[in-house]
Amino acid sequence: MTTVWIGIAAVAVVSMTIKAAGPAILGGRELPRRALGVIALLAAALLAGLVVVDAVNDFSWPLLAGVVTVGVARWRGAHELVAIVLGVAVAALLRLPETLG
Repeated sequence: MTTVWIGIAAVAVVSMTIKAAGPAILGGRELPRRALGVIALLAAALLAGLVVVDAVNDFSWPLLAGVVTVGVARWRGAHELVAIVLGVAVAALLRLPETLG
């Protein structure tokens, strides 16, 4: 049991060190414009990666149709919330026969 807590502590220390390294190294300097653009897109890329991995691991046509619906709706200029509601509705309607029968 002690080994587990030592491992948890080590991971916590390494995590804090990595998180503190950026501000410590860069200090008060401005990041390049290109770096700011990449950082702004990281959250969306991570979320997309998680959705794709989940969709591939537990593949279902309704899930794929819902994700495609959200993508198309956003591409056509729909608000995020509207696109998500549309995607959920499409996936739910396609799964309806499974739940009823």
